[in-house]
Amino acid sequence: MNSPLAFVSRAIDNDGDPLAPDALDACFLGPYGENDSLLEKLVVEFLRDHVYWRRNFHPEDPPAIPTRAAQRPGYQAFEARMRRELHALSAALKKSVPFHSPRYIGHMASDLLLPGLAAQLLTLPYNPNNVSEDAAPVTVEMEVRAGLQLARMLGYPDDPARADCAFGHLTSGGTLANYQALRLALALKAFPVALRAAGVPGINAPADDWEAFNLGPEAGIALLEAWQTWLATLPAAQRHRWQARVQHERIETLGLTGFFARHPTLQPPRVLAPITAHYSWSKGLKLLGLGRAQLELLPERGMRLDADRLQATLERCLRERQPVLMVVGVLGTTEYGTVDPIDRILAARAAVQPRGLGFSVHVDAAWGGYLATLFRNGDGSLRSRAEVGAGFAHFPQPEVHAAFAALGGTDSVTVDPHKLGYLPYGAGAFICRDHRAMALLAEEADYVFDGEGAGDYMSRYRRLGQFIPEGSKSGAAAAAVYVTHRVLPLDHEHFGLLPRQTVLAAEAFHRRARDFARELADCVHACVPFAPDSNLVCLALNPAGNSDVGRANAFVRRLHEELRCDPQRPLQVKEFFGSMTTLRPEILGATGMQRIAEQLQLDPATFDDDNDRLVILRHTLMNPFLIDRENGISYIDRYFDYLAARVRALA
Repeated sequence: MNSPLAFVSRAIDNDGDPLAPDALDACFLGPYGENDSLLEKLVVEFLRDHVYWRRNFHPEDPPAIPTRAAQRPGYQAFEARMRRELHALSAALKKSVPFHSPRYIGHMASDLLLPGLAAQLLTLPYNPNNVSEDAAPVTVEMEVRAGLQLARMLGYPDDPARADCAFGHLTSGGTLANYQALRLALALKAFPVALRAAGVPGINAPADDWEAFNLGPEAGIALLEAWQTWLATLPAAQRHRWQARVQHERIETLGLTGFFARHPTLQPPRVLAPITAHYSWSKGLKLLGLGRAQLELLPERGMRLDADRLQATLERCLRERQPVLMVVGVLGTTEYGTVDPIDRILAARAAVQPRGLGFSVHVDAAWGGYLATLFRNGDGSLRSRAEVGAGFAHFPQPEVHAAFAALGGTDSVTVDPHKLGYLPYGAGAFICRDHRAMALLAEEADYVFDGEGAGDYMSRYRRLGQFIPEGSKSGAAAAAVYVTHRVLPLDHEHFGLLPRQTVLAAEAFHRRARDFARELADCVHACVPFAPDSNLVCLALNPAGNSDVGRANAFVRRLHEELRCDPQRPLQVKEFFGSMTTLRPEILGATGMQRIAEQLQLDPATFDDDNDRLVILRHTLMNPFLIDRENGISYIDRYFDYLAARVRALA
C-alpha cells in the first residue's frame, strides 16, 4: 500500500542543518503574543484550504445550506446564542493559569510550540479517529511514525525494515502509557507459561513453570517468534486449533485468578519502583488486577533509586522464588526532576537473569524524555558527556549521562509530548524497544479490522486500535506531535535547543538560590535540598531562629499561597506563580534528612505524626524566555527579588 505520507516525506525531507538560535523566536505564540500575526495567517490559510477541500470533493453537489440562511430568524437566533456562550467562555478562560509567561514557574506546563498548535487546529475540522486507517488514513500513519521518531530519540531501533524495530503510540498522558507498559510486560511474561501448558510440539519450551515465567523479554520474544514460525508451517485448520489451544491457556483468557490457580507453584509478580514513582503505578496495578500489594517501593539515595538496595531486593526475590514483572526507573521525577540510574538497573537485571529471574525494565520518562534530544546527534548516535556539557556549568553529571546513554537497553519508555514536548494536552506516548511483543496485545474486532494478518510494519500498525488501550482517539494530537518533530527533529541541533535553554535557566536559578540564602541569612535559612538533574529546582526555607518543622511548614505554605493561582482574584495581582511539594524522611533517608535539617537549623525531633514531612517550594523552569536577552531581563533574578521581599515581610 502506498503511504499517504509519501509525498509529505519527500516534500519536507529534513536537510539536517542546525537550527539558528534566533529561530526559537518563531517557535511560540510568545509571552506577549508577539507571533499573533504568524498564527493568525496559518489558521486562516488552512481554514480556507479546508473549505476548498470540502467544496472540491464533489463540486457538482448543490450547497445544502442556502446562501440566504444567514438572514433567517432561526439562524440569527442560534448565532446570537452561540456568540453569547463563546464570549462567556472567553471571559471565564481569562482566569486560566498563565502558563505562557516567564512569571509562571510552577507545574509542568508552558507555552505551546506553534507547529504543534497549528497542526492540531488544522487537523481538528477533519476529525480523524486514530482507531484504524478506515477512520484516519493519514493521521494513523503519523502516529506510528511519531512513535518511531521518539524511538530514535531514545536510542531504540527505528527502521521498520528491521525485525526488531521499536514501536510507539500516543496516549492521553503518561498514566495510560504506564498502564500499557504493565499490560505488555505481563502478556510477555505469561505467554511462555501458556505455550508450555498447551504442549506445543516442535518448540523448545522451558523445563518448568518457574523457568517459563522468568525467561526475560528477549527470550520471551524469541519464543513467540518460534511459535509464529511453527504455526505458519501448518494447514489452516490445524493452525486455528493450535491457536485456540494456546489462547485458552493465556493469562488474558484465564484472568489472574484462573492463571495462578492453574499454575499453583507461581506467585503473582511484583513491580519494583522507586519511592518517588508517580502514583499511576499504584493505580495501574489495581487496574491490572494484581493489586497495590504487588508494588514494592524501593528507597532512594540522594533522591535517586538506590541501586544497591535494588540488587539486594532482586537477590531476595530470587531466594524466595518471588517473580518480578518489572523494574521501573524514573527519568525526571515529577516532584524533583531527579534521574534514576538506568544503567545500574540494567546491570542489576544482567546479574540475576542468567540465574533465573527475568523481568522487564521500564523507564517512566514522562517528564525528562525530551531531554534525550540533548544527548543525540542527527543520525541518532549518542553524544559524549563532554559534547553534551559544552556551555553548561555542571550538566550533565556523569551518572545522568550514563542514565540517558542506557535508555536503548531498556524494554519500554513513557514520554509525554505535552510536557517538555510543548504540545497540547493530552499527548503522552508509550514506546517499546521491540515491536514483535505487541502481537500479544492484538485484539480482533471484525467491524473495525479486516481480520487478515498484516504483512509489513506500517500495514500492521495502521490498524492501531488492535494494539492500544483506547478505542476512539484523536488524530489531531498525532498530527501535532508528528509535524512538530518534522519541524524540530529530535536531536541537539534542533529540538534540543529548547531543553538547552531550560537547563541553562535551572543552573542560573541554582546559583541565584545560593546567593539568596547568603543575602537573607539574617531572616531565613534557605537551601536547594539536592542539586538538580534537569530543569526542575526545589527550595527549602525556614525562618531564622525557628527549629520546629511545623512552623517552618506553615511559613512555606504562606509563601505558596502568594504563588498559587487563585480564581477569586485577578491574575495581574500575582507577581509569580510557583508550586510546592514535600520531602519525607522515608524518601530522603535518615542521612539525607539530617543533612537538610542541619542546613535549615531544624530539630529532627520535631518531625511527628502531624508534621511527618517538610514542605518546600518547587520550580519547573521550562519556559525558554526566563532569561530574556533581547530586553536584558532575568525573570529568575526578578523572582528572587520578589521572594526576598515576601520572606522579609512574613518572617
